[in-house]
Amino acid sequence: MATFNYTVDTQPMAEEISRVSHHVNATTGAVVAMQTAVILAEGKAADHVCNNVNKGFYSLIRSQISQKLAKLQSEVDSNLMQLVQQKNALLGIKTRMQRDYNMISSRYIKLFNGLNTNLKNRVFELDKPTIDFACKEIDKVTNRTKYLTATVPITQLESITASQRIIASNIKLRGLNVINSMRWFIHEMNMQKKLTDQILITDASSIESATSFIPIVIYECNRDKSDQKNIEIIVSDIEIDNLTRSAIKNKAYTEFAQLNWSQKGVPIQEIKSEFSKLISSSAKSSRIKDLAMQLFQANNYQTT
Repeated sequence: MATFNYTVDTQPMAEEISRVSHHVNATTGAVVAMQTAVILAEGKAADHVCNNVNKGFYSLIRSQISQKLAKLQSEVDSNLMQLVQQKNALLGIKTRMQRDYNMISSRYIKLFNGLNTNLKNRVFELDKPTIDFACKEIDKVTNRTKYLTATVPITQLESITASQRIIASNIKLRGLNVINSMRWFIHEMNMQKKLTDQILITDASSIESATSFIPIVIYECNRDKSDQKNIEIIVSDIEIDNLTRSAIKNKAYTEFAQLNWSQKGVPIQEIKSEFSKLISSSAKSSRIKDLAMQLFQANNYQTT
């Protein structure tokens, strides 16, 4: 077999690979430098973004707080203005009420003073002699030293004697008037006592008991659609007070279940006559009057 031996020169390839290695090393250095620059740029960009985000966030929060402050301030101002207006309105109402109160009070004071004066005059007129004695004569007797002053003794003896007689006669006349007033007052008191004794009942044994019959009306009616009967009781208000009417109604309600009823077909003539008078005096129309009379005539009632 033939053998071939070849010799290949690798020097050019080694040189080329060496040059490529230098370029690769330069590229590696450039990549490292670029990575460092990229990292620095990313850091700066991140810081810039964070600063801008923080600034925007704080600006947003500040603007929202400012808006809320402005809104609340406007509400406070509006409420303050409303309160001031209400205060002025209340002060106006207070002033008007004070003016009305003073006007009404002055009016009623004048009215009550007039009533007091009239009542005082009427009370004085009820027993005028006694009032005159208490209000006038007593003052005169108390102040008699002023009314009955003695004459200064600078005249003759005859004039002093006559003056003393005049003063004594004046005292006697006034004393007579006082005695007559007291006698008239005592006489009137005795007359009033006799009249009071005749009116008032002092002896309990003279009081007599009597029985009075008072008619009442008991009827049943339906006031709604529940078909539940309601019992109503009517008591006459002639010569009976409210307490007596209430007692009669309570007694009738209590004894209603034990009452024995009997049918009455024809109404009593007095009841029919009284009902006719009420129908005639009513201001309703004739149709209503005729219908009421027909219902009364067709009605059947019971009595005990």
